[in-house]
Amino acid sequence: MTSRTERPDALVTRLDAVERQPGMHGLRERTYELLRLAPGARVVDVGCGAGRAVAELDGRGARAVGVDQDVRVIELARGRWPDADLRVGGAYDLPLAGASVYGYRADKLFHELRAPQRALAEARRVLAPGGRAVLAGQDWDTVVIDSDDPALTRTLVHARADTVTAPRAARRYRGLLLDAAFEDVTAEVRTEVFTGPSALPVLTALAAAAQASGAVTREQADGWLAEQRVRADTDRLFLAVPMFLASGTAPD
Repeated sequence: MTSRTERPDALVTRLDAVERQPGMHGLRERTYELLRLAPGARVVDVGCGAGRAVAELDGRGARAVGVDQDVRVIELARGRWPDADLRVGGAYDLPLAGASVYGYRADKLFHELRAPQRALAEARRVLAPGGRAVLAGQDWDTVVIDSDDPALTRTLVHARADTVTAPRAARRYRGLLLDAAFEDVTAEVRTEVFTGPSALPVLTALAAAAQASGAVTREQADGWLAEQRVRADTDRLFLAVPMFLASGTAPD
């Protein structure tokens, strides 16, 4: 669960923590499979962040281009992956020529977009006929957290979701691709489960956002987090995040 309103270094640190989870590697691999790239095919990773997917795609024999609108994040990514092709640009105006790529990947991006249709029109512009688009991300309303206070947990989850530009974008992926005239559209869900202390930063950020929005008091947030820390210490923490994937083919 990510937010591009964070400082770049904090965002990269949290992205790293999430991406190191065992299930997240498998999720990225699934997005690469759905791209169906031929060896040497050019692919763009939109909202590339720290650039891990760009490096992994290059390692699989693709020619990957990473694009992110945050100049500071791109600078950090270039320091980590000096051989990667990383560019500054937005989802609505990609720094690519028309019909120049055979794959378009956007992971944990569309929940930040106010105009997803415009982003997919841009995807259609840069994709060659027969190219593939793959969207991945979480639906912020469907986060599952075990707690002794389910009502408060529900309030926290929904309050956090309300701070996101488009918290329910992921459930719309399939429809968005169909509306953009993509063909061979598929959709699937993979649920990532977190049970250890490594999930505590995610829960802390969730509680902080809910408190900042005024949905809960500081006392409520602190009490809820204290319970989650005890759960982590006693191996009873449970966080499940359904990750939605959809893919489609640009028509000839």
